[in-house]
Amino acid sequence: MMVSGCLVAALCDLLCFPMPRIFTGLEIPAAICRELSMLRGGLPGARWIDPENYHVTLRFIGDVDDEVASEVASMLGIVRRTELELRFDVLTSFGGRRPRALVATMAPTQALMDLQAEHERLMRRVGLDAEGRKFTPHVTLARLRESSSRQVANYLSARVLFGLLPFRVSRFVLFSSRASVGGGPYIVEAAYPLAA
Repeated sequence: MMVSGCLVAALCDLLCFPMPRIFTGLEIPAAICRELSMLRGGLPGARWIDPENYHVTLRFIGDVDDEVASEVASMLGIVRRTELELRFDVLTSFGGRRPRALVATMAPTQALMDLQAEHERLMRRVGLDAEGRKFTPHVTLARLRESSSRQVANYLSARVLFGLLPFRVSRFVLFSSRASVGGGPYIVEAAYPLAA
């Protein structure tokens, strides 16, 4: 397991008031982030996520104290999985008639779904409540507050995910974030390699 600095000390430093949120996820390569960033603009009311904050959330953990954060970080170290190949599926929105996010979904491969399920099991062992939502792997591109369903439909009808090649992921990470407008910045607190 690779960590950014001394894991326990770093997490303890971060977990002073106000506490950060933590979650596990997959990083998106810089070249893919640049391609996704070309989708920015043209949607009134969208708050665009900075490309350096694009990621796929595996398991949202939330605001926890330093003891739980340390236990989570330690528990993730037992995961033994192989590298993943990820590919994008569709550009869509979440929220139905009241769209709340513009997202690029990932194809739900068996390896990806198994990795997320293992994270879910491990977080339950730590004592966290079960995740209430079905896992839909995605990268959030924008948060939507003022965008109408018609505006979102018009935006989506004029754009598609094309030219984005599959890419390999050789690690998952434990991210932290502070409450902020638009999401991020996200900090990698610990990295866990996936076998080649």
